[in-house]
Amino acid sequence: MTSKTAMPHRHARSRRSALYVPANNVRALAKIGDLAADGYIIDLEDSVSPDDKETARQTLTEYFSGGPEAHSERIIRVNALDTPWGEADLAAAVACRPDAVLMPKISSPEDIVDVEAKLASLDAPESLRIWAMIETPAGIARCRHISEAALERRTRLDCLVAGTNDLAKDTGTALTPDRAFLTPWLLEIVLCARFAGLDALDGVSNEFRDAERITAECRQGRQMGFDGKTLIHPNQIRPANSEFGVSEQDIATARRIVDAFSSPEHAGKGVISLDGKMVERLHLQQAEALLAKASMEET
Repeated sequence: MTSKTAMPHRHARSRRSALYVPANNVRALAKIGDLAADGYIIDLEDSVSPDDKETARQTLTEYFSGGPEAHSERIIRVNALDTPWGEADLAAAVACRPDAVLMPKISSPEDIVDVEAKLASLDAPESLRIWAMIETPAGIARCRHISEAALERRTRLDCLVAGTNDLAKDTGTALTPDRAFLTPWLLEIVLCARFAGLDALDGVSNEFRDAERITAECRQGRQMGFDGKTLIHPNQIRPANSEFGVSEQDIATARRIVDAFSSPEHAGKGVISLDGKMVERLHLQQAEALLAKASMEET
């Protein structure tokens, strides 16, 4: 049986933008400190060829041993544990002490359990989180059960990441500009994340030179309920931060709702009238969450 209370050690973070950086690209790693992404996914998996896996692992270790300034979240994507590189990747990742490890091709809650056990055997710190890529048909079909792992007492699961390219490849689905054929699966990821109190990040936009395309995908992802978007190029950071960020108008509206419910005349009321609209306490909760998010973006 699972506990239906999310883990108290999980804390909110601003995750508007998460940029993939190949672990074997020394120049790209050096530029991280000059960029404005909320997070960096240092990649040992898809962006590194089989012949370069060991070199990439060494470069990753050297990068972290240099004590780079950590103004953003740092996540290491490792190869799956059932690959020839997975266990060595995970051991190297734990030694680097990032904020999280991103596990590819998570297809069942047992995958999360296996990662938890491996992290425990490596004496990983409690602060190390697990991000899970949902990028296979099995992952979509079992997404709810995977997210339920976050409700287990000792889980580290913190974020679900949509792997849109792999989903399209494995299902034969067309990657159209409006992502119409992927939309049901993306919404499933968001729904399952919310069910378990997790964050959810949208998949990448492959057209990194098309400013309109990335902006449109970010806006669509925000409307779907994603917390942010994974990116493949620094040019995509600004539109992601903008579209997933909190506007001044949003902040002003949220403050008006909080102030209205705080006034003595509305003490204890479940519903009030504000600017000619009915406002409920659920709107107060949304306003408080939005203000908290805005505060995180300022830090």
